[in-house]
Amino acid sequence: MNKFLSTALAFVVAAATFSSQAQELKGDAKAGESKIAMCIGCHGIIGYQASFPEVYKVPKISGQGEKYIASALTAYKKGERKHPTMRSIAVSLTEKDIADVSAYYAAHGKVEGAALPEAATEAKGNVAALLTKGACASCHGANFAKPIDPSYPKIAGQNADYLFVALKSYKVEGTSSWGRSNGVMGGVAKQFSNAELKELANYVASQQGDIKTLPQSKFR
Repeated sequence: MNKFLSTALAFVVAAATFSSQAQELKGDAKAGESKIAMCIGCHGIIGYQASFPEVYKVPKISGQGEKYIASALTAYKKGERKHPTMRSIAVSLTEKDIADVSAYYAAHGKVEGAALPEAATEAKGNVAALLTKGACASCHGANFAKPIDPSYPKIAGQNADYLFVALKSYKVEGTSSWGRSNGVMGGVAKQFSNAELKELANYVASQQGDIKTLPQSKFR
């Protein structure tokens, strides 16, 4: 029995060590620069629009949080986020690739010392009630640009139409090609009508943030 327990304990420790190492995988922004060819065709063009599942501007990802980008790409790779194009890209990436690409975009266009407001502008009318109901600032920060956890996205200044589509995707169930599986965001989004989600998206998009789209050429 003691030998069995020792073997089991060693296995648990090894598994925990492997898990810890995987979580602490460090991205190399310089290496990431050589791995973004599949990204810049959409995310490196200002105003570029996707057409699935409806027309909307692709998200701004330069300056986005490194851990959030890694988390999102991993979710596409696992199928927790369903989007044919993003999944095909994500499954082609190794964990190191994801870490490197995430590090690259987190640093891309970052301005050292740039100051953002500590809190968002005052919400007026129905939006104030919607923000309270959704408790949005409790995760994404009082200014929606400093999330309380680095695996959560910065959303201040994000494209409004993208935010709207993203929020709606958390309400989608039972489809093989579209939707996002996230218990917290699913619970939040399902409280609101689509019209209310659009109000929230427009408000958050109007806030000052440090995410952006920077023009990038495929030919370097």
